[in-house]
Amino acid sequence: MTADFLNKEGDASLGEPMDLEGKTVAELKDMLREQDLPVGGSKAQLMERLQANSGEATVVNLDEEVKDGSTGDLLDDVPWWRSTDVLTPQALTAIGVVVLMIAAAFVFRPTWLGFAPNYEYELIDFDQDQARLFAEELVSYGHPDWEGRMSGTTEEANVSAYIEAQFKAMGMSTTLHSYQVPMHHVNAEPSLRICVPGLNGLSVCEGFGSFGSQVTQFQHRVDYVIQGFSGRSDYTFNDEVPVTDLGNGSDEALWSAASGTIGYVRSGGTVTGNTDLFSLAAENDLAGLIRVNKNYNCGKIEGNDCVPIFKGTGIDDVKAANGGSIPSELPFIAMSKDAGEMLESLIFNATGQPGVLEMLIDVTNDQERTIYVPCGEIRGASSEVVIVGGHHDTVYHGQGAIDDTSGTASVLELARQMSEVVNQTGKPDRTLRFCTWGGEEEGLYGSRAYVEAFQNSLKDNLRLYINLDMNHVDADFSNRGNSLTLFGNDAEDVAHVTRITELYQNKRSEVADRYEIRIATLDGAKGDPDGMPYNSDHGPFVYDLGSERGRAVVCYGSGSWEYHTYLDTLDRFNEESLGVSVTIYGTYMRFLAYSDD
Repeated sequence: MTADFLNKEGDASLGEPMDLEGKTVAELKDMLREQDLPVGGSKAQLMERLQANSGEATVVNLDEEVKDGSTGDLLDDVPWWRSTDVLTPQALTAIGVVVLMIAAAFVFRPTWLGFAPNYEYELIDFDQDQARLFAEELVSYGHPDWEGRMSGTTEEANVSAYIEAQFKAMGMSTTLHSYQVPMHHVNAEPSLRICVPGLNGLSVCEGFGSFGSQVTQFQHRVDYVIQGFSGRSDYTFNDEVPVTDLGNGSDEALWSAASGTIGYVRSGGTVTGNTDLFSLAAENDLAGLIRVNKNYNCGKIEGNDCVPIFKGTGIDDVKAANGGSIPSELPFIAMSKDAGEMLESLIFNATGQPGVLEMLIDVTNDQERTIYVPCGEIRGASSEVVIVGGHHDTVYHGQGAIDDTSGTASVLELARQMSEVVNQTGKPDRTLRFCTWGGEEEGLYGSRAYVEAFQNSLKDNLRLYINLDMNHVDADFSNRGNSLTLFGNDAEDVAHVTRITELYQNKRSEVADRYEIRIATLDGAKGDPDGMPYNSDHGPFVYDLGSERGRAVVCYGSGSWEYHTYLDTLDRFNEESLGVSVTIYGTYMRFLAYSDD
């Protein structure tokens, strides 16, 4: 190497400075490869390496230092250094090599000398107005009555086509993947009513003779919501299907005694999840199941009420409890606290004739439906890939502005920004892919199907998966908090995220200072307290790739009290907060696009 920058007399021959600023990262790496030099690192590091090899790095003035035989402490113990008053050109060349090696060690700060890596990151931009526009357009694809984009529906198909079109408009190659998966479907507006017969029980609730009866109508979405993979029912007042009080669901004897009736479960018992509740209902041959919300987010959303929440159901476990088939005639709904207490007063605590229940639930839960995964891709020089994703489906009965319109809008804005970066910088070394998932709310069906379909490729080529699911902070900081949590399962990735976060807080403090940004490493096994939760679309990328766990980073916002309710609307949408995760993770994506790390 010394022959490139030392002439025969031992003087530094630096030549004209190289114009490297105007070159792309790809061009810089080609130049390094031609000189058999490493190609890893940021653009600034690539330039430093080329400058050092061409003689543009700072070097010691050998002419001045060797005249009096003094080179400083670094070279004093070289045995031959003071052996002659006259230094040969060969000696000068050797001195140059040693000095430049030492200088290079301090310029590049190698880890083998105990230095921490000196990475350079360039923050990507974020346009919060564009992010909000994406969110508004996504919400516009909701159901005309229920507002949601439920998986397997026309609404989900339409929003998937919109997302693919956005990727295409950004100049990406696109693919609209589709998968047939188990999926339930709400076919029509349900009905839930209670009738108390009049005339001291002599009247009936329907048809002739119903004079004097009192009917209470519960409002769909507000008072009750259908649960994941609920079965159908057409119970009318004349059927007089009994309702059994199961308390908090912990007493097995009450379940076994409720066969043929509609079970009513208050929250707070040892049996808490929908899968376990639905399984118990199937095992004990119940005619229906009602779960009332007595303790979750009470008084935070709507007066003093506890709003009904949609929850998914692990249908494979329910099928096992039902002898291998889906219980298609077992309706399952959740009620609000106020609506539940009305039911209790009219049926369980009635002072006169107890009320009877009408439950008309028109759903299909035993068929497969088509869900979609639109992807846009920027092809890199290698097949190694960084993927960013969020789910575009929502619960059936709400806009899902936070869950997960916020994440999908973030994926689109991050894709737009990275397209601009590539247009300015050149072809990346790694392939960059942007996908949104259907089927998340019912069991991560979209991401699971995608990982299974591309199992071998992902095992070999996945560098990192980035998940954006409710990466949002409500605008009401004083009452709801302002935190976002960034976490990953690999210490190296988390270290990069930490450094980028510090840069973000320094460079864009006007926004960063408004939020509490938490960072965590969760590198434990699946199901362990310190492991990555399997509760969003990062799960399959981490745990479904065989023996080798995939690497992922995730952002969760401080939550939304309205999540999975009909009140998860754009009224509380805070587009500014999306910029925290988009900028930090987008900057890391940019770094990975043009580095060997």
